[in-house]
Amino acid sequence: MESRSPLSPPRPDRDLAERRGPACSGWWALLVALLALAGAGWLVWSGGLLPDPVTEFLRLPARPREGLDAARWAAVAGCGIVALFALGGLTRGRVGSAWTLTLLGRYRGSVRRTGLVWISPLMLRRRVDVRLRHWRSEPMTAVDAQGVELRVVVLVVWQVKDAARALLTIDDHAAYLREQVEAGTARVISRLPADSFREPADDTPTLRDTEAVGDALSRTLAAECRAVGIEVFSARPTRVEYAPEVAAAMQRRQIAAIDAKHRDSVLTSVLDAVDDTVRRLTERGLVALDDYERKALVKDLTVAFYTARGTAVDTH
Repeated sequence: MESRSPLSPPRPDRDLAERRGPACSGWWALLVALLALAGAGWLVWSGGLLPDPVTEFLRLPARPREGLDAARWAAVAGCGIVALFALGGLTRGRVGSAWTLTLLGRYRGSVRRTGLVWISPLMLRRRVDVRLRHWRSEPMTAVDAQGVELRVVVLVVWQVKDAARALLTIDDHAAYLREQVEAGTARVISRLPADSFREPADDTPTLRDTEAVGDALSRTLAAECRAVGIEVFSARPTRVEYAPEVAAAMQRRQIAAIDAKHRDSVLTSVLDAVDDTVRRLTERGLVALDDYERKALVKDLTVAFYTARGTAVDTH
């Protein structure tokens, strides 16, 4: 038997998939209903049971009141049943919606026709919206790879692809999607840190790369929702921010990292300037320095250059 990982997405039910249901144009049903009513009216008129005002309005010749035998009464009842059956199945199909049909608890098909449609009144009909839809979540709580609490808002673009699975395999497919968005967001967010306080050379991926995070979240939701007939086109985080209780501390950490990065770059440029100055003085023979004097000169130049660079940057 094939083993299944507990984290793998649910599998679609192969026996339950959307297929075309029994339906026809409603105009044919209207025609059948009119013919049935006309047949019943003719039978009643032939027995002389049609009221005189109706006979005069339709300009029909008067008939003696002979009544109807059992066979004709059965025919009138049959015409009435046919008319009721034809009219009872009339419905209006709308663009962007589908009917899911069941009979005695068994799925019989789906109808996506528009306009006047006839569906057997014996079938239970449930309408589902199959238009392209989008949903913006409320701020959701998540934790990044470093354990820092975040607030995340996600925009999801989705559509009901299989009306049968969306209505019959789950109680509420829209609620299922919302819950999967919350679970999938928590799973994807926990893989990366919100920010990287290291050098750019490390090329550490973070949650600020919304394109990569959105692609991972879209794939996760598409796999989780396929079993219930929902197709997820995209899921993008529109806002990723620190929780209010940790926002101030993370902001101070970010400022400290930027300051440390700036100081390191300033120190590097100062050391390069000192090295270049000492090398030029020595090569041109302007000074003759022993080790002690060289160290003292390097120290004095470093302090002077660093102070000058820091003052210039602070001024700007």
